[in-house]
Amino acid sequence: MEKLEMNCRFCKNSLKYVFVNLGETPLANSYLTKETMNEVEKKIPLQAFVCEKCFLVQVEEFEKAKNIFNDYAYFSSYSTSWLDHVKLFADEMIDRFNLSDKDQIIEIASNDGYLLKNFKNKHIPILGIEPASNVAKIAENNGIPTVVKFFSFETAQEIVDAGKKAHLLLAFNVLPHVPNLNDFVLGMKKIIHENGVIVIQFSAYLLDVIQKCEFDMVYHEHFSYFSLFTLKKIFESNNLEIFDVKEIPVHGGSLRLFLKSTQNNEIKIEDSVKNLLKKEENFGLRKISTYLQFQKNVEKSKKSIQEFFIKAKEAEKKIVCYGAAAKGNTVLNFCEITKNDIDYIVDISPHKQGKFLPGTHIPIYFPEKIKETRPDYIVILAWNLKDEIIEQTSFIKEWGGKFVVLIPKVKILK
Repeated sequence: MEKLEMNCRFCKNSLKYVFVNLGETPLANSYLTKETMNEVEKKIPLQAFVCEKCFLVQVEEFEKAKNIFNDYAYFSSYSTSWLDHVKLFADEMIDRFNLSDKDQIIEIASNDGYLLKNFKNKHIPILGIEPASNVAKIAENNGIPTVVKFFSFETAQEIVDAGKKAHLLLAFNVLPHVPNLNDFVLGMKKIIHENGVIVIQFSAYLLDVIQKCEFDMVYHEHFSYFSLFTLKKIFESNNLEIFDVKEIPVHGGSLRLFLKSTQNNEIKIEDSVKNLLKKEENFGLRKISTYLQFQKNVEKSKKSIQEFFIKAKEAEKKIVCYGAAAKGNTVLNFCEITKNDIDYIVDISPHKQGKFLPGTHIPIYFPEKIKETRPDYIVILAWNLKDEIIEQTSFIKEWGGKFVVLIPKVKILK
């Protein structure tokens, strides 16, 4: 394997092994406008490395997080299934931890306030921390108090100094986006009440990524990809302990972790932790050879995706895509699919409509356009929302249209 001048962002071990190399691509959420279409697009190497010591899979930080997340195109409120998911989660947390109006909830990367509003509706004090000013502004307008900052130990210190500590600290879909892991985790430890609980949930759980060949989960905004084994090491080195874990079937396979301070002896450790650690070990997540097989599987997947588009074009089929998601941009750019293969893409978010995908320059429209052009195939790029998308566009059956997913392998849905 090639030698690299890069150290693990957790344990600082020198990185020697490539987990996956997806070539050079633009930032996955850097959508283009008509005005910027003719400018030279910045393309950055997209490859992930694996640390042979702690098994953290990681992408090099070519682009600073502040440049990626300052004006972010992802608004959580545009997925109804996700909103249902977090409402159920909030109700569970209120019951499990007996939360009341005397408890403080703080959420890191609170986006447009979609999760915190469920606690606000139950009169529980809330505070959001969100680095993207455009998204934070929407939260503020909806009555969700939001600190517009990146979360760090320094940010945690400022909030504690202002008299706030979390009885429940939430971090949904943020941990993979953190370049400085140790500082971030130290900040979490700082901001919780001595008996406080942290709940972290994230997609691109490494076991799922490898098992299901979800290479589209790899993009520049995702700095790290975690197994429970690695996370246990990271948290314990910062005096935090995982006391429960759940595999959640959203976003293609997510992990939900429950943490407490190591000094808090009132909460017992559930069997779920040792059970999942054993499952990971049995699969081979503590062997470097498991990680080095991934690229071969990705190349097979790429070949099948390219063959689908070639055959569809030969048969003069009209193809459009649903979901201008980061994961879709990874697939299209890596598999060299262009606007010659795809007529257009649709997305329910008005923040993406009228723009163009990075790299491929495929135009993005409102979903209603599908009724106008009556395509033969709708390729669902946001496959984590597959059921929701199929329900919203079931009308394609009127003209014999079919849905297609590309990951883990090309499948035309009946």
